[in-house]
Amino acid sequence: MSRTAALHSRRPHLSWLSRGLVAGAAGTAAMATWYHVERRARRGRYTGVVALADGTPVEGLWSHEGLDYDDSIVPGQIVAKLLRLPEPTPRQAGAITLALRWTYGSAFGVAHVLLRNRLREPYASLIFGTMLTTMTSVAFPVLGRTPVPWRWPLDAQISAAGSHGAYILTASALDNLLR
Repeated sequence: MSRTAALHSRRPHLSWLSRGLVAGAAGTAAMATWYHVERRARRGRYTGVVALADGTPVEGLWSHEGLDYDDSIVPGQIVAKLLRLPEPTPRQAGAITLALRWTYGSAFGVAHVLLRNRLREPYASLIFGTMLTTMTSVAFPVLGRTPVPWRWPLDAQISAAGSHGAYILTASALDNLLR
C-alpha cells in the first residue's frame, strides 16, 4: 500500500453534513484569528467602523470600534431586529454577534460541501466565496443600516476582505482535505 493510500485510509470518514460543519467552524476560527492578529499588528492605528449610515454610533466587539462591520455589534443588532427582540444593549448585541458568528459560520461551511459535490476546484471555492461576500455586502446595508461597502473606510474594506478570505480559504481547504 502506498503512503498516500495508507494516510487516506486512516482518516475518519465524516458525513457531508459533519464535514461542512467542521469546515465552517474552522473557517470561523480562522476569521476570529484574523481579527486578533490584525488588531495586534495595527495596535490601534486603524479607522475602523464607528457609525451606521445615519450616524448612529457603532461599537466594536473587542474595542471601541470594529475593524469592519462583522467585527462590531451590528450583526447582533440585525439578529435582534429580525427576531423582534427588544433593542439589545451593546454588550447583549456583542454576545448575539458571537453566537451568530459561530452558528452561522459553522453552518455556512455546508454550502462549500454542496458546491464541491457538484463542481471541481477552484470553481466551488470561487462560487462559495462570492456567495459569502455578496451576502455580507448586501445584508449589512439592507438590514443593518451600514453604508454600502465601497463607502466603508479603506482599512475596514481591507479587513473585511482579509477576514472573509481567511474564512473562505480555510473552510474550503478543510472540506477538500476531509474528503
